[in-house]
Amino acid sequence: MLRDAGAEPVEVRRAEHLAGLDGLIIPGGESTTIGKLMVSYGLLEPVREMIDDGRPVWGTCAGMILLARDIGGLRQPLIGVLDVKVQRNAFGRQLDSFETDLSMPEIGDSPLHTVFIRAPLVESAGPGVQVLGRLEDGTIVAVRQDNLLATSFHPELTNDPRFHEYFLRMCGAPTVRDEAAAPPV
Repeated sequence: MLRDAGAEPVEVRRAEHLAGLDGLIIPGGESTTIGKLMVSYGLLEPVREMIDDGRPVWGTCAGMILLARDIGGLRQPLIGVLDVKVQRNAFGRQLDSFETDLSMPEIGDSPLHTVFIRAPLVESAGPGVQVLGRLEDGTIVAVRQDNLLATSFHPELTNDPRFHEYFLRMCGAPTVRDEAAAPPV
């Protein structure tokens, strides 16, 4: 998705891989395992420093959990910088995964198709957190706080590039569609 939008993605496995990056996406997966790996490879503090320096970081699904300040008292390594309380696996087991279309005006004019897989939800958001997306029942599933972005769902599992383009713009990078829409100079 990032390559199609005009960016050159780089895999990050060690702290030295963060050097020179304009932003970072922390993907879905199993948040406890990702957190333990971040501790083992010395990534927690460098990612916090990256965030403190103002570089954008986006957490999808498990990435949202890792960014959250509060996960309801559960004990696991967290980056812990996003002023939200998150409930892990809020929608149930793998069998309870679902897809739905959500209206998110900040991301695009038409609804975005979203995929939820054992997803977290945001139980509460602090005053500096902008809610970008909610389910029909009001459940918060997408937020932004300054240079932080978090989604309960997996935008990479759809063909819709708009969330990735939104993140690239947060990173200060033009997207393929931005360049195509620009008037000739």
